Amino acid sequence: MPSTTDPRPVAPATPPARRRRLLTTLVVIAAGVLLLDQASKQWALASLEEGTRRALVGDLLGLQLVFNPGAALSIATGMTWVLTIVATVVVVVVVRAASRIGSALWAVALGLLLGGAIGNLVDRFAREPGFARGHVVDFIAYADWFVGNVADIAIVGAAGLIVVLAARGVHLDGSRDGDATGAEDTDAAADVAATADVDGADGTAPTAGTADDVRGAAGPAGTGAGATVERPGA
Repeated sequence: MPSTTDPRPVAPATPPARRRRLLTTLVVIAAGVLLLDQASKQWALASLEEGTRRALVGDLLGLQLVFNPGAALSIATGMTWVLTIVATVVVVVVVRAASRIGSALWAVALGLLLGGAIGNLVDRFAREPGFARGHVVDFIAYADWFVGNVADIAIVGAAGLIVVLAARGVHLDGSRDGDATGAEDTDAAADVAATADVDGADGTAPTAGTADDVRGAAGPAGTGAGATVERPGA
């Protein structure tokens, strides 16, 4: 009979050694982003004047010190405490998801996301005007569009990589869409075979194997199984 409770793993469990390597990759990337973000912000605070733009590539790219109460890319200003909560939730979700990591690219994406989120959270908690309401230090000016920082670059890069992975069907655990197809086909074949055996036992739809057994047991045409033919005068 077909099984009604047949849990199938989506992908083989990631070996512990590989998972440790992936977690190490994630942590190293996150730490690198965090250190680079905070170091660059300290440099900006020491080297730039608020409101003064220093051109790097004409009007396309420059340096301009801004204290941003909003989200990445200078949006959602005036909602600082809400953004602090959102960023904290993102960090918690990434840390929890890391326990199921099985893909190197996902490790890179989550490392970038974690490092960027923590980088801006440090500003929220440690800078003026107060705890959980701190303004983020931004200093990379993109034309006249917005001013960002290294953490923003990491977050946007992580988002782009996650979109690519999702589009390619690569899951967090390293499996891909369609990985379970073979297992499903195998189980479906087993269910069909089991059903056929039951039907054959009921005499309603004998299987090919059952028919062969019947023919083999029947012996030569016109005789029954084990029947003897007496010859005249024998």
